[in-house]
Amino acid sequence: MNLLYILLQEAAPKGGSSMSLIWMILIFVLIWWLMMRPQQKRAKEERKFRESLKVGDRVMFSGGIYGKVHEVGETTVEVEVSNGVILTVEKSMIQPVAKEAEKK
Repeated sequence: MNLLYILLQEAAPKGGSSMSLIWMILIFVLIWWLMMRPQQKRAKEERKFRESLKVGDRVMFSGGIYGKVHEVGETTVEVEVSNGVILTVEKSMIQPVAKEAEKK
């Protein structure tokens, strides 16, 4: 048993732990790039959309209510959801309307 243990230790390549550490770091960076990067890009596009809101734009609340922008404030937006019904909502709750829903 001791002879087998000694032979296995001598057969193991030297410096293997540093290479495995490098591979682990590369895999972590690749996973981060593939998963986090698209999410950051989507958040940037949503932020740009909210900054460019103007009166008359069709929008949707995160809860699924559709409406038309009535007035834009610094942190809030007034949205007309029906004739004469105006709701004040936080800008972060506004989403762009999908192209199919905009046609309706």
